[in-house]
Amino acid sequence: MSTQVIGGTGDAGADQPASQGPVLEVRNLSVDFGVDKQWVPAAIDLTYHVNAGEVLAIVGESGSGKSASSMSLLGLLPSNSRVSGEVLLNGKSVLTMSPARMRQIRGNDVAVIFQEPMTALNPVYTVGFQIVETLRLHNEISPDEAKQRALRLLQMVELPDPDKAFRSYPHQLSGGQRQRAMIAQSLSCDPKLLIADEPTTALDVTVQAEILDLMRNLRSQLNSAIVLITHDMGVVADLADRIAVMRKGRIVETGTADAIFNNPQHEYTRALLAAVPHLGQRGGNDGVDITAALAAATHTELQSIDPAELERREHEVLARATSAVTRPDADPVLELDDVAIEYPKQGRVPAFRAVEGANLTVYPGQVIGLVGESGSGKTTIGRAAVGLLPVAAGSLRVVGTDISGFRPSSKELGAVRRHVGMVFQDPSSSLNPRLPIGESIGEPMFLAGEAKGNDLQKRIETLLDQVELPRSYRNRYPHELSGGQKQRVGIARALSLRPKLMVADEPTSALDVSVQAKVLELFQNLQRELGFACLFVTHDLAVVDVLADYICVMKRGRIVEQGSRDQILRSPQDPYTQRLLAAVPLPDPAKQRERRELRAKLLATSD
Repeated sequence: MSTQVIGGTGDAGADQPASQGPVLEVRNLSVDFGVDKQWVPAAIDLTYHVNAGEVLAIVGESGSGKSASSMSLLGLLPSNSRVSGEVLLNGKSVLTMSPARMRQIRGNDVAVIFQEPMTALNPVYTVGFQIVETLRLHNEISPDEAKQRALRLLQMVELPDPDKAFRSYPHQLSGGQRQRAMIAQSLSCDPKLLIADEPTTALDVTVQAEILDLMRNLRSQLNSAIVLITHDMGVVADLADRIAVMRKGRIVETGTADAIFNNPQHEYTRALLAAVPHLGQRGGNDGVDITAALAAATHTELQSIDPAELERREHEVLARATSAVTRPDADPVLELDDVAIEYPKQGRVPAFRAVEGANLTVYPGQVIGLVGESGSGKTTIGRAAVGLLPVAAGSLRVVGTDISGFRPSSKELGAVRRHVGMVFQDPSSSLNPRLPIGESIGEPMFLAGEAKGNDLQKRIETLLDQVELPRSYRNRYPHELSGGQKQRVGIARALSLRPKLMVADEPTSALDVSVQAKVLELFQNLQRELGFACLFVTHDLAVVDVLADYICVMKRGRIVEQGSRDQILRSPQDPYTQRLLAAVPLPDPAKQRERRELRAKLLATSD
């Protein structure tokens, strides 16, 4: 099937075989929201179809209308919305159904996997209770039978301990486990159509790879049609059969995954693909072939190595990588020497040691990428570097001062913090909603006595210029800015005291790829211009590849491998690093199939 560029009214289902009708047909669907006594369009004349056993990916930036149009299929939009057009589910019109009939359709024939399982699952009920409730709502079965079916579902989504998960509350599960539990609930009634709204956005690459494998297996088992809503082109390449690209409420291009990735026709599709960071792209004109590097690494037979030998090799790799680094003449900005970090005891909850034996050095002008799965301890090191967590053992020096013995409220620690800036993961929650952004940027300088009056205003304007925001935005509030603009404000605030060390904690994970590319380019330019050292905490290895000079890999509270960017990407030594790299999806369907096969071999070898 060739790629077709659409102005919003073309028929994406014209090539549908007559032998089997599509599960879902959408014809000229439009969605509007009433705002200030006028209708604002969110989706305009959408036409597409999805067959049984097929995955249609709807991609686009935030605000393109992909989620609003998909939620309209189930009548899940707020009361200030209106929907027109035609939606057919197995040939039956959905938009004209009564509310009672629509409630039967939801969960039974159509299910949704939401982006954030913590808000989609009820926190006061156990996971098992919520799945049983769904089963009994749509089926006339006994509680015991519903429980047994719920346990089978939890086993099908490959939760390690289905019985424990059944009894657990959502907050007692990890992010990946919660997502699996929500998928189990969504699949409880064998839906004919599954709508997956950003199902892997908040997950680590290894957990994301497992969820994608799970969805691929479930598609083949249940033969369900899947609508995948995402802005992650690597996920699209891994899972999708066909792609619809949305921009400003319209579908601008549709086609097979191979056609869209290899021969995009619309300029917006080309720009979207160009913005996707590729792992290994800084290794020269053609980039580093990560798959080839990993394939070479798999020749090492690890099955016969006992744990003690494996640990000895890890220490050898660590020592070799550390000694290979060229140390600048300047004194380090951040230095961890055999550091252990604990979360203090709270009530009956004992103290928890999150990091053990960490050794890391950051020099002026360096960008160090700290990577690993959730719970590996990388954010803990970032928080300790700015004095937000106490050091239980070892020494942690920031700008030449050992802060390991300082109390959080001490004046000495306050003096050190003036040299450290921090950019947080979620810009919306890190900015005060009651302050205009100009005040948020100027507040650190005012409190530190660095500037006031006209001098402060000039410094605020200079910082807005540096992060490429109009000076007029100084009077806007956070809710009036987009996600990328709010993250720029966060960067400006972190730079306000001209820090020698910047700690960036997942600053781009919540952003679209095009916005992420702009923020990363801005971050690179500022780092080159101002020369600050940076500890960049992330689970996105492609982002680290773009920014970092040096990469440090963490696993379960320990640094298992560190070295230059090329050392880690071209010749990963530790099996965990190899698995981490193999889990990163590639925005290329053919190469992603190779990477998936390689990852399966690595997992089999490690097992």
